[in-house]
Amino acid sequence: MERLTWLRVPADEDVPDEVRELWRPSLEKLGFVPNVLRLFALRPSHLLAWNAHYEEAMKDDSGLTKAEREMIAVVVSVANRCRYCIAAHSAALRKLTKDPALADAIAADHRTAPVEPRVRAMLDYAVKLTLHCTAMEEADVQALRDAGWADEDVMDIAEVTGLFNFSNRMASGLGWVPNPEFDALGR
Repeated sequence: MERLTWLRVPADEDVPDEVRELWRPSLEKLGFVPNVLRLFALRPSHLLAWNAHYEEAMKDDSGLTKAEREMIAVVVSVANRCRYCIAAHSAALRKLTKDPALADAIAADHRTAPVEPRVRAMLDYAVKLTLHCTAMEEADVQALRDAGWADEDVMDIAEVTGLFNFSNRMASGLGWVPNPEFDALGR
């Protein structure tokens, strides 16, 4: 059996009630606890803080749809070659769009995926910010405005990009393994 991480995995009985409560919706909805929630529980207060930020950035009010935010998660994770997040967020994107071919196309190469120009501009920005953050210029923000994004949307695009760069580094740096269940989700 493949190890889930290079660190110790806390036993279910060793995590606080708040963490088990955080796991409950996933168990009810998906039938399993995503490994990110199980592995991040080594530092329960860090997991709870990260999850609160994740929930706000990915699910609260925004000019970006939930699917568009998942598209960012996928392209950032692909750019960083983060095995865990590619699996998890490709699955989430398939479920949100109900279009496995689109999700697979975005994961394969967002530049050739069948998305509208405004979405392509968003994904291009996220990849540039991920791979070449010191090369970012005001013109990159203007390109998003020209594509139809408001300043608040641009901030959300940058925040989601940053969130996934952080998450990718945690997953890759600690050897987190994705749940095998992700492969079948949304197919």
